[in-house]
Amino acid sequence: MSIRYSKYLPGLVFILDVVLLNLAFHLGQFLTTKSFHFNYNSSIFIVIANLIWIALSTLSKNYVIKRPLILQDNINKYMLTLIYHLFIVFAVVYALKINQVSPVFIFESYGLFFISVFILRSVLFAVLDYIRKYGFNNRKVIVIGDDSIAKRLISSFADHPEYGYSLVDLIPEEEITALPEMEIFRHLLSKEPNEIFVCYKQIDSEWLKKLILFADTNFIKIKLVSDLFLNNNYVHLVNYHDVPVLHITSKAEVGLKIQLLKRSFDICFSSLVMVGGLPVFFLLYIVTKTTSNGPAFYKQERIGRNGKPFNIYKFRSMYIDSEKLGPQLAFDNDPRITKWGRIIRKTRLDELPQFWNVLKGDMSVVGPRPERQHFIEKIAERTPNYKTLLYLKPGLTSMGQVHYGYAENVDQMVDRVPYDMQYLKNVSLNSDISIIAKTVKVMVQGKGK
Repeated sequence: MSIRYSKYLPGLVFILDVVLLNLAFHLGQFLTTKSFHFNYNSSIFIVIANLIWIALSTLSKNYVIKRPLILQDNINKYMLTLIYHLFIVFAVVYALKINQVSPVFIFESYGLFFISVFILRSVLFAVLDYIRKYGFNNRKVIVIGDDSIAKRLISSFADHPEYGYSLVDLIPEEEITALPEMEIFRHLLSKEPNEIFVCYKQIDSEWLKKLILFADTNFIKIKLVSDLFLNNNYVHLVNYHDVPVLHITSKAEVGLKIQLLKRSFDICFSSLVMVGGLPVFFLLYIVTKTTSNGPAFYKQERIGRNGKPFNIYKFRSMYIDSEKLGPQLAFDNDPRITKWGRIIRKTRLDELPQFWNVLKGDMSVVGPRPERQHFIEKIAERTPNYKTLLYLKPGLTSMGQVHYGYAENVDQMVDRVPYDMQYLKNVSLNSDISIIAKTVKVMVQGKGK
C-alpha cells in the first residue's frame, strides 16, 4: 500500500462499519425469525439506527486509524460510540413508541456488530503493522535538534517499524543555528517530509513560530520531543491558555471515556448475569443455607477506590465466627471452610453476590481485588507502590486473581501485586473481556484456590 492511498483509509473504514452494521441486522433477523424479511417497525428501527450511527461515528471519528497503531485505543473509542448509539436509539424508539421490535433481534444484531467490527479492526491493524514493517505505507520524517534526544527517538523508530516512520534526514542543532532560516526551510522542503520532529532542551520560540508557519503552509506536521525520560511514569498535556504544561505522575490515569465505558459495561454485564443467573443464585442460596448453620450470605468490610471502605458480599464458605481471633487468610485444608464452601471457592461461585456490589458502584467486574485495611498496610510495607491500585475500583476478578488465585499469606499477596500493577498500566475494555474469559475458564475447570 502506497502512502498516497492512506487518505482513503478512514473513509473505507467508515463505509465498512456501516455495511457491517446492516449485515448484523440482517443476520440477526435471520437468527431470530429464520427469514430476512423485516416488518414495518423493524425497518423503521434500522433506518433510525443507521442515521444515528452515521452521525455519532462522524462526531467521534472512531474510524480514524492513528499512528502509532494501538488497537485497544481504537476499539475503546468504537465501544464508547456504540454505547452512546444504543442509549440514543432506545430513547428515540421509546419516544416514537416503536415497541414491536424483538429484544432478541436487537441483542443478537448488536452482538454480531461488535464481533465483526472487532475482527475488522484486528485484521486491519495486523495488515498495517505487517506492511509498515516491510517499508510500505510509511511517512517520511525529519528529525532536527539536540543530538542525544534525536538518537533516542530514532532508536525508538528502529525498534518499532509498525509506527510506519521512514527517516529521511537528521539535522543537528549546530546546523540549525549556523545556517540561514530560508536555507534550512528550502532543505526541509526538498526532502518532502510528512512530519518533522523537533528535539529540544531549549528552543527559540520565534524560530519555532516560523517553523510552524512554514510547516502549515506546506502541509507538514510538527511534533515536539522533550528531553524527559519517563520510564514507567505517565504524562498528559494541559494547556493553560498559551502555556503548555506536562502533567507527570507515577500512576496510570484512567481517562473519563474509559471510566464511562467500564461503568456502562459493568452495569450491562452485571444486570445480565444477575437476571439470567437468578435460578443459579437461588440454588446456591438454598444449598449454602442448608449445608451448615448460619446465613447464606456473608459480608465483610473491604477498602475500595480512594481508600473508601464498603461491605463486600459473598456466599458464605466458612463456618460462622471463623475470624473471632482476628483477620486471617484462608489456606489449603483450612478447617474453617465448609465442605460446600470448598466447592464454591474452587469454582468462584462464592463471588457471585459481588455483582450486586458492581451494580451499586462499589466495585467493577474487573479490577484489583479489594483487601482489608489490615492486609493493605502489611502489603504496603513490602511493596510501597501497592496503594496506587486504590486509584481504581476494586474488581470481582482481576489479572492477579486469574494468574495466582487466592493468597494464603502476605508473601503470596505481595507476589500477586505485579499482575494487578500490570493491569493498572493497561486498563481497557479489551483487557477486561480477556480477564473475564480467563476467569470463566478457571470456574469451569474448578482450578480456583
